[in-house]
Amino acid sequence: MNVLEVEDLRVRIDTPRGVASVVNGLSYSVAPGETVAVVGESGSGKSVSVAALLGLLPGTATVTGSARFHDGDRVRDLLTLTEPELRSVRGNGIGMVFQDPMTSLNPVLTVGRQVAEGLLAHRRVPSRRQARERAAELLAEVGLPDPRGVLDRFPHELSGGMRQRVVIAIALAGEPRLLVADEATTALDVTVQAQILDLVAGLQSEHGTGVVWITHDLGVVAGIADRVLVMYGGRCIEDGGVDDVFEASAHPYTRGLLGSLPARTAAVGRSDLVAIPGTPPPPTDLPPGCVFWPRCPVRSDPRCEHEQPPLQEVAGRGGSRPGRPHRAATFCSSEGKVS
Repeated sequence: MNVLEVEDLRVRIDTPRGVASVVNGLSYSVAPGETVAVVGESGSGKSVSVAALLGLLPGTATVTGSARFHDGDRVRDLLTLTEPELRSVRGNGIGMVFQDPMTSLNPVLTVGRQVAEGLLAHRRVPSRRQARERAAELLAEVGLPDPRGVLDRFPHELSGGMRQRVVIAIALAGEPRLLVADEATTALDVTVQAQILDLVAGLQSEHGTGVVWITHDLGVVAGIADRVLVMYGGRCIEDGGVDDVFEASAHPYTRGLLGSLPARTAAVGRSDLVAIPGTPPPPTDLPPGCVFWPRCPVRSDPRCEHEQPPLQEVAGRGGSRPGRPHRAATFCSSEGKVS
């Protein structure tokens, strides 16, 4: 049974420039112990899609679809829950690591109080003293030196990497069934990054925690993900096992992302980075057909300009889990020819 099943998620936000279609029919699932990486350029709808599940969008947003969360013996649609019901899920059933720790931490409260807050709110411990002890243990687990000393410090007294680790400790405090990490290792050096990835892997192994990992770092994706979901213009344009997407990508946008990575050796056959031409379309003015059509370097099918290609199964090496096909939304084959 999957931990999370998202079906046809759509997010519309009223803006001074019109209605922004930020997420457009997104569907995916996360199994226990599975890591689903969500990649794409800034503005593709990655962060908004997960914020919508937890009711963290502004009042001008309209969210439709379904998001079934399997919490033990209960199955709840996150999009239909009331605010008090969502509060019982946030931090307890679903942990969230936000992208910017400086804005997600309260500057006037000590680190210890902020880590202990979730433990007390969800009755993970019976007393403040035990909450403080557990908070120190969590800070030690995420690699902070002198964790007991950090408890009495304020966020501005810590470095960016240390603040990020505090946010991760808060997200892990409730031992969630689903962990959502939005650029969770961006501010960390590679050594600490490896420690955090190992910590999350241990949590998955011990508790069967599902993970949604939002990132721009394709190197991290290659190392931790079971599946990769590529977003562009609020839509999923390709998803599949990490080997399928990295080694047999079918969508021109996915190939552009991979082509922008520096080559490790000269044997790869190129010395310059490959840039994707143009810029992503604004969510208030998405193209009627393939969302990537205005930037596509291999467009040759007249359907691309006016039709949205559906996700369909494509040839691949086979996903890491049964029943997880490699799918792409494109009229082009992997060589860029019309299919």
